[in-house]
Amino acid sequence: MIYVCDVCGYEYDPAKGDPDHGIAPGTAFEALPDDWECPLCGVPKDQFSPKE
Repeated sequence: MIYVCDVCGYEYDPAKGDPDHGIAPGTAFEALPDDWECPLCGVPKDQFSPKE
């Protein structure tokens, strides 16, 4: 499932991960570190919602 930043609209796709920030492809959103932030606007992961 893709998660979308509620602030800026960035989409976290687990299949792609966030390699620029050390998150390997295949990493589920739930498995992201607690201190992971949106790569675009810097909000914490609790500011993301599942994409419908």
